[in-house]
Amino acid sequence: MENKKFALGGKNLLWIAIGFILVVVGFLLMMGEPSTQEAFNPDIFSTRRIVIAPTVAFIGFAVVVYGILVKPGKKHSENKEQ
Repeated sequence: MENKKFALGGKNLLWIAIGFILVVVGFLLMMGEPSTQEAFNPDIFSTRRIVIAPTVAFIGFAVVVYGILVKPGKKHSENKEQ
């Protein structure tokens, strides 16, 4: 039976998962009540919605890219000849 090797290692997948969670949290922080024609909601300009949430989402996207680009580590057992 052949040993199948994946392009991404376990640490890569962990970084991608952490980045994905950060992206989701960033988008959840952006959610809120919208303004309507009848009533203006000043919360659409809150610091959370226009500064913090996009920053968290951007960091999440950067972490995903890092998780894809970082070289997977080699295990000690792969270096030994059998």
